[in-house]
Amino acid sequence: MAKIQGVILDWAGTAVDFGSTSPMSAFKEAFRRAGVEVTDDETRAPMGLLKRDHIRTMLAMPRIAACWKEKYGREANSDDVEKIYADFEPALMAVLPRHCDLKPGLLDAVKFWRDNEVKIGSTTGFTTSMMEIVTREAARAGYSPDTFVTADDTGGFGRPWPYMVFENMRRLQLADVRRIVKIGDTMSDIREGKNAGLITVGVTEGSSQIGLDRAAWDALSLEEQYKLRKKAREEFFNAGADYVIDSLTEVPVLFEEVQNRKN
Repeated sequence: MAKIQGVILDWAGTAVDFGSTSPMSAFKEAFRRAGVEVTDDETRAPMGLLKRDHIRTMLAMPRIAACWKEKYGREANSDDVEKIYADFEPALMAVLPRHCDLKPGLLDAVKFWRDNEVKIGSTTGFTTSMMEIVTREAARAGYSPDTFVTADDTGGFGRPWPYMVFENMRRLQLADVRRIVKIGDTMSDIREGKNAGLITVGVTEGSSQIGLDRAAWDALSLEEQYKLRKKAREEFFNAGADYVIDSLTEVPVLFEEVQNRKN
């Protein structure tokens, strides 16, 4: 196979914020203010989507939709999405600076990519204003990809649409989707990568798919960790992932395998 020229990383849960915990409390508080209690599983299921799309997806979930109709006597509409988002955004912005810790193996992976002349792009479900905080804090810790793209740069088309990937390719001057690897920690990351035609990789540890912060993960037994990794791996492969890794420390081995695979 031809040399890999680029990698597209997700942010929260993949490159930073072990467990992708920053949006959870903000989503739950925004729905609570709207008078509907939501569960962790319901909140995590759409992770990786543009945040308004995330809210819209949650409102369409059968249990939440039923609770909404019971409370308001009607189905949720676009105005409701905007009202919930208006509570969500400031709540998230308040906690974001505390959730930009780099994930294990990231800086070593970046060095590997730099040493092998692999360009580093990124996509996210965050808005540009949110990313101003995340990129600033990540840069202070030593991580600055070559570019980052939000749905604000693509006319509001976030995941699972492939347009953020294509905008990365334009900025990085990459032409061949077969020579680019996408790495993410959610189902929407996998769908984005596959819709763009990229070699797509799920990462399990610290992922939104597992949904545990670093302290909670470290407190588990090895057997418990194994079971959660196994479940996440199966979910990623079922969503169409080409490969699944447990952490970014596996990047050199992963890329050797990708380079050696036959089309």
